[in-house]
Amino acid sequence: MKAPVRLGLYGLILVAVFAVAGFTANAVIPEETVQSWAQETDDNIHHEEGDDMDTAGHEGHTAGAVSLGLGIAQDGYQLTAVSAPTETGTEGELSLTVTRPDGSAVTDFEPEHEKELHLIAVRADGQHFQHVHPEMTDNGTWTIPWQWEAAGTYRVFADFVPADTGEGLTLSTSVQVAGDFEPVPTESAATTTVDGFDVTVEGDLTAGSASELTMTVTRDGEPVTELEPYLGAFGHLVALRDGDLAYLHVHPHGEEPQAGETSGPGIVFEATAPTPGRYLLYLDFQVDGEVHTAPLVIDTTGIGDGHGDRSEEGHSGQEPRTGEDEEGEGHDH
Repeated sequence: MKAPVRLGLYGLILVAVFAVAGFTANAVIPEETVQSWAQETDDNIHHEEGDDMDTAGHEGHTAGAVSLGLGIAQDGYQLTAVSAPTETGTEGELSLTVTRPDGSAVTDFEPEHEKELHLIAVRADGQHFQHVHPEMTDNGTWTIPWQWEAAGTYRVFADFVPADTGEGLTLSTSVQVAGDFEPVPTESAATTTVDGFDVTVEGDLTAGSASELTMTVTRDGEPVTELEPYLGAFGHLVALRDGDLAYLHVHPHGEEPQAGETSGPGIVFEATAPTPGRYLLYLDFQVDGEVHTAPLVIDTTGIGDGHGDRSEEGHSGQEPRTGEDEEGEGHDH
């Protein structure tokens, strides 16, 4: 048989085979199932292609207590009219407004950790951390007296719960402060001393899974058992990812303390690091009515299974997540 004829016969046979296969598939597999497979495949492709965007822009969608807070807007809410001194040594005011999806100012917030808005400012190298609570005017503008101690690029976070949604949000923006700037290298430091107190962090921080971290406070080698309630707990912890300052909500274990109650020397928190790497920790604790802030730096020790509690996006509570942001009653820092 001549080659052209052979090739023609082979072509007819292949057409027949594919036709039979297609008919069989349609007969055995319902059309809705085929469409479902196609949709799942499309969703998976988009998810993989958008992982980076999702991580940076959709806080609370990653495992555990994660609320990256790297955007100035989320879910229609936005930080606007952000103003602050532009150089060091200048007394002024830091102010901002939170707007709704329709552009109007938010004036109704739900208290979380005893405050309606937590404002955190930190330089890009992790230095000069501040956690404060501005006051809101009737028109929705939050203000607080402000003066920068050092030049550099700062990230300013606003952590709040709009009453309209009841869901926690963390938004942020950058502020440039003029002047000579020499960044400080970040080095691992599981122990630090602040105002005469020695603070140590123990525990393995595992990327992608909830991890328990115990902060222990001592003074002159003796355990401090006079830790007082501060923002609804015996300690308040902010965790930031080194490099981009992604903001992680973490929460303390245990019930909310009562007025006059004291504790110590250990405070247990649950945190979830979204990725392997180095994390900056800032522990606020109160003794004798004075708040102290202890900066610590730890590295992740492994990668978990990613099955951290994921109850609510971007918002934390006092029991394992849900709160991550953990999310339960409110997210903790």
